[in-house]
Amino acid sequence: MSSTETSTARTTDAPAVGGDGVRTPAALPGRPGVPFGRTLHAELRKMVDTRAGRWMVIVMAAVAALILVAFLIWGPAEDASFQGLLELSTLPLAVLLPVLGIMAATAEWSQRTGLVTFTLEPHRGRVVLAKVLAALALALVVLVVAVAASALANVVGGTGEWDLSAAAAGGLVLALMIYVLQGVAFGLLFLNTPVAIVSVLVLPTVWSIATTAISSLQDIGRWLNLDLVTQPLFAGEMGGRDWAQLGTALAVWVLLPLAVGTYRVLHREVK
Repeated sequence: MSSTETSTARTTDAPAVGGDGVRTPAALPGRPGVPFGRTLHAELRKMVDTRAGRWMVIVMAAVAALILVAFLIWGPAEDASFQGLLELSTLPLAVLLPVLGIMAATAEWSQRTGLVTFTLEPHRGRVVLAKVLAALALALVVLVVAVAASALANVVGGTGEWDLSAAAAGGLVLALMIYVLQGVAFGLLFLNTPVAIVSVLVLPTVWSIATTAISSLQDIGRWLNLDLVTQPLFAGEMGGRDWAQLGTALAVWVLLPLAVGTYRVLHREVK
């Protein structure tokens, strides 16, 4: 038997289909597709390699630093504790981190690179998951920088008090991650960067004003106002009712658009 016949015999051990001379090749062992770690790494690189993503991170760091310096110079000295400084430095992050999530979610559609991305990784659900994890990971890095800057400011010009409780620290991290996830959700929902940014900034604000100004909506606002229900989370004073209100607001403002947006990405035609 020749070497060619031997190789064929080893790789065509499936039953014959359509006659004696036609055989179905057996599946070769191994894990097909791109490893998820590589997809996640690619999404992280896309968030910081592009000019817009790089400048967004720089702007967040610069704004947080300017706020800390300004407060140390002109703010009341008794309020310059570690918790007070950290709250100030993370204040712009609550606004800018959702934009970072939007940019991660809309990259393929705004830069028209979807054909390349989904050709290399046809499983779009894995790409969506990688985008979510990449946005959360980068947000955590930015938060760590803000914590370090606040600690340095407390040592240099603050009161030197380390008054941040574990509940407040955990609530701060969770609240900022919720805002990042909201940005990703709105980005997937609209698949357009400017529209998603305007929506994530304007819609919750309009709803918050409406639930505050209109008495008939105040009770609903306590359950569906994400900005309102995250206030005790930032303060580390969550109770049972607070967690329930956070869950309902999270379902409406984050999970629902995330589900609809994921469905759109999975079924939208890439051009």
